[in-house]
Amino acid sequence: MRIDKLLANMGYGTRKEVKSLLKGGSVHVNESPVKNGKTHVDPEEDLVTVAGEKVEYRQFIYLMMNKPGDLISATEDQNEWTVIDILQPEDKVFSPFPVGRLDKDTEGLLLLTNDGQLSHRLTSPKKGVGKTYVAEVAGEVTVDDAEAFERGVTLDDGYVTKPANLHIIESGDTSHVELVITEGKFHQVKRMFEARGKKVTKLKRVKMGNLALDEELEPGEYRELREDEIEYLNNITSKDK
Repeated sequence: MRIDKLLANMGYGTRKEVKSLLKGGSVHVNESPVKNGKTHVDPEEDLVTVAGEKVEYRQFIYLMMNKPGDLISATEDQNEWTVIDILQPEDKVFSPFPVGRLDKDTEGLLLLTNDGQLSHRLTSPKKGVGKTYVAEVAGEVTVDDAEAFERGVTLDDGYVTKPANLHIIESGDTSHVELVITEGKFHQVKRMFEARGKKVTKLKRVKMGNLALDEELEPGEYRELREDEIEYLNNITSKDK
């Protein structure tokens, strides 16, 4: 990797700022000064320092966010605030992106990473990774609805969903449910209930597989995943279902 790209990726500044660092002689590779930004280094093997401080190389970043209900799940948008806009600069430099999408008004667990392979595996229906939601629904949700979800529901465009597990927590004029799906069609949860003549009024994702939303995260807060959590996500997506 070029030394200027490495330093920029690790948050040492813009290309112009990194160029100044190099020209100033504060960048060393294996204790020798390097001023040419095109110099190639092996970030896993070479010792790179800036002003005597070791550059800790990281290729990937893995974040868990409690997405609030007023941000869109995108990397950028001309009109709306995105989940990327609220990240700290030291996390933005890794260019993370949302793993799948949550509707703007949907809250809860959202993973962000720059690990494209893991993101693809987590969102692929072939892997069968369950996404668990809790929802408030206008209308009485019944056992018949749960059985219909288990068979697969025909959406408004004719698509038949994969079987989903619907657990009724409370049923009445306003119902509270928990739903596990293994795919992520556009507005899928809302459209599944619409197919049964009901309307979702609140929706929150609480789990991906068995990885649960950290209860200490307030809406809009996020943290890095622990090593065991990253290992878990890799393990559950390592084989086709």
